[in-house]
Amino acid sequence: MSSSTAKVASLSIGAVLLALSAPYLPTISPPHLTSFIGDFPIPDYPFAFPFLRNDTTSRAHEVADTSFVCDTLHSYRTELVSLEPLIIYIHNLITPDEIASLLETAEPKFAPSQVTKQGRQQNTNDRTSESAGLPREDPTVQCVLNRARSFMGTMLRDGWDEMGPPQLVRYSTGQRFNVHHDWFNYPIWATDGTDRKWNRVASFFAILQDNCTGGETHFPFAKSIVPPSPKGELPWGGGQQDHIQKAQPEEVIKPLWREHEDGGLAFRPVAGNAVFWINLHPNGTGDERTNHAGLPLESGRKTAMNIWPRRYWAYE
Repeated sequence: MSSSTAKVASLSIGAVLLALSAPYLPTISPPHLTSFIGDFPIPDYPFAFPFLRNDTTSRAHEVADTSFVCDTLHSYRTELVSLEPLIIYIHNLITPDEIASLLETAEPKFAPSQVTKQGRQQNTNDRTSESAGLPREDPTVQCVLNRARSFMGTMLRDGWDEMGPPQLVRYSTGQRFNVHHDWFNYPIWATDGTDRKWNRVASFFAILQDNCTGGETHFPFAKSIVPPSPKGELPWGGGQQDHIQKAQPEEVIKPLWREHEDGGLAFRPVAGNAVFWINLHPNGTGDERTNHAGLPLESGRKTAMNIWPRRYWAYE
């Protein structure tokens, strides 16, 4: 390198360093000089000096983001199952990519499930599964919650009601959740500093993993929209076409839900699909007809996502 070239390079570097440090010069004094580097806001991508400019350096901070992207155009299909209480079956509410992301986020968080009794979380033999809370700020969680919020339409009031924190629940062989309801006997005080109370106005129970036998969700008091046929025809069992392509010729395709031998309706776990129901009467009291149970898992693993939208009331 010639001496003139070296001088130009040195001057260029000096000018850049001077320009970068100019805003700090008025505050620099010998006792604080050592803190200059530590306080300097270093970007998370390389500097693009004019004399070193190339595509690799100048675009290093423009690398494509490979994080989760919500499919806002995702479509699903619904079927009315019961009017007393209102139960709706949702086909394909959650996509396989969303399922994988939710499971990855929740995996280290699983712990023995608890129930709320007299305002306190506690363990009980009535519920033997494992649960994991999900952060609402997670992109996949936000995506699924927004889709569920859109499904509910005017049931929630924007700026007042909310979707609430979701939860994953996992069942292994022999585990169960005896008959219970999702609503609280008395509304819960809000924890945001406002004089409000809330209750779970509705529930989504979306299946994420279905490699299991047994483990149906049983609503003992649910009724089919139409009464049993006088000629003995089987009731509609819900979208069997969902699994026709997976079935072998000799395989019997099970309905998505059935009339339980002890009364009510039982829903078979199918990954991606969800059951939605209304928990509260119009006056805000709980609907006993929404009592339900997670029947014991005979084998394998069932993982599902609970979404509990909250309706708020002002303190009176």
